[in-house]
Amino acid sequence: MKTAHPWHGVSKGASFPDIINVYVEITPFDTVKYELDKESGLLKIDRPQKFSNLCPALYGFVPQTYCGKEIANFCMEKSGLTEVKGDGDPLDICVLSERPIQNHNILLQCIPIGGLRMVDKHEADDKIIAVLKDDLMYGHMLDISELPEAILQRLLHYFKTYKLDPQSQENKVLITDVYGAAECKKVLQIASEDYQKEIA
Repeated sequence: MKTAHPWHGVSKGASFPDIINVYVEITPFDTVKYELDKESGLLKIDRPQKFSNLCPALYGFVPQTYCGKEIANFCMEKSGLTEVKGDGDPLDICVLSERPIQNHNILLQCIPIGGLRMVDKHEADDKIIAVLKDDLMYGHMLDISELPEAILQRLLHYFKTYKLDPQSQENKVLITDVYGAAECKKVLQIASEDYQKEIA
């Protein structure tokens, strides 16, 4: 019996984009950055985390999504930037949970509540923010405006600094804005359409 490919062989969710499936690559306990090997569907080591910052939430991607041409166009439309292209990966997502989940290489269901519009070296690289479905602390939240400010600032700080070189202070990552649930669901739909057009 074959294991389903986490990107192509797993549904994005029957109630997409209101409740979505997520494949977890990294947990807040990981000092190594794992990512999906696109060809095999196995989880591989990308690199050890270079600096002291650790991802403050479960981190992975939404199956059957892709950051391609239309995601790039939407990013440019909303940010006013030019010459942006999609990063060529499935749509990234952070999932908040009260309970510590230490395993990666798992699937979970979550509710998307917003996102960070991020551009990494002229590539659209949105980070969707979601809450674990039925989570006792976060599960009732429907929009990023309900998130405690300290949690949002922690997420922003992580993504603003996780590629920052402490010696040169060079940072190729830009977060142009934070958006709520309605726009988040539009980003999910566009990434799903990019997948259908460019990958499926």
